[in-house]
Amino acid sequence: MDLRIFTEPQQGATYDQLLAVAQATERLGFDAFFRSDHFLAMGDGEGLPGPTDAWLTLAGLARETSTIKLGTLVTSATFRHPGLLAVQVAQVDQMSGGRAELGLGAGWFAREHEAYGVPFPAKRFGILEEQLEVITGLWGTPVGERYTFEGTHYTLTDSPALPKPVQPRVPVIVGGNGPRRTPALAARFATEYNAAFPEIDEIGGMFGRVRAVCEEAGRPADELVYSAALVLCVGRDEAEFVRRAEAIGRDPQELREHGVAGTVDEAAETLRRVAAQGASRVYLQVLDLADLEHLDLVAESVIPQLG
Repeated sequence: MDLRIFTEPQQGATYDQLLAVAQATERLGFDAFFRSDHFLAMGDGEGLPGPTDAWLTLAGLARETSTIKLGTLVTSATFRHPGLLAVQVAQVDQMSGGRAELGLGAGWFAREHEAYGVPFPAKRFGILEEQLEVITGLWGTPVGERYTFEGTHYTLTDSPALPKPVQPRVPVIVGGNGPRRTPALAARFATEYNAAFPEIDEIGGMFGRVRAVCEEAGRPADELVYSAALVLCVGRDEAEFVRRAEAIGRDPQELREHGVAGTVDEAAETLRRVAAQGASRVYLQVLDLADLEHLDLVAESVIPQLG
C-alpha cells in the first residue's frame, strides 16, 4: 500500500513549515506529499499567517525534494482557467523531473470565494468536466499540432498546447462521494479515484460504482488506482494518542471511528481494513504540521506492520 502525506495549509502554515513536512515525507519513505487547495481557514482558527497558493508551493517543493510525488487533493476548478492550470502543472512536472500529480474537483467552499473575490457559480459540475477535457486534451496533443475546444464554459482556438509535462501522462485524480456523476468523470478522465473521508466500511461500495462505470464505458477498471483520504492521529500509547487528538481539536473516539487513529497497532489494523476494501493507496491527513515526530512514529511503527 502506498501511504501519502496530505496537509491542510489553509489552517495555518508557512512555506518553511510545508518544506519541513515535505522533506520529512521524503526522508521517511512515504510515497508523496500532497496539499489542499484552499484560501480560507475552516472552523474557528484564523489560519495565520494566511493562505499559500498550492501550485506556487509545489513549484518550490519541486526544487527542494528529489523523489516524492507532489500534488493537490484537490485543486478547485473555480480557481484557475484550465489552459493556465495545464501550463502550471506541466511546469511543476518539469521542475520536479516528472513528479507532479493533479487532483481536480468542482469546488465547494463558498466562503473562501467570497473572501477573495473569486466567482462561485451555483452549477460547477459542467465546469469541472470541461476543465478535465481541456487539460488532458492540451497535454495529449502531439508537439507540432494544435488543440481546439469549444464548450459551454471554455473556448480554445488553435492552441500550441505547450508546454508539455515530462511524464507521458500526468496522473489525474478525481474524487468525491457522489454516486453517479463523479464515477463517470473518473472513468472518463482519471488515472486515480479517491474516496474523500468516507466511512471505512463504505469504501468498497464506492470503488465498486467506479469499477462498474468503467466496465460500462469499455475501460478496464483495473487501469485506475483506488485510494482513500483519512485523518491521521496515532500515538505510541493511549496517552500520546489523546494528546495528539487534543492538539488538533478532535475527539479521540470520533477519530477512531473515522480515521487512521489510536495506538500504532490500531492504526495498522485500520489500514488493513482499508486495503481489504480495495484501496491500494491512502492519503494520511496530517493536521499538526509542527509535529514531525508523528510522521516518524508512523514510518517506524505502523508501516512495518503492513508487510
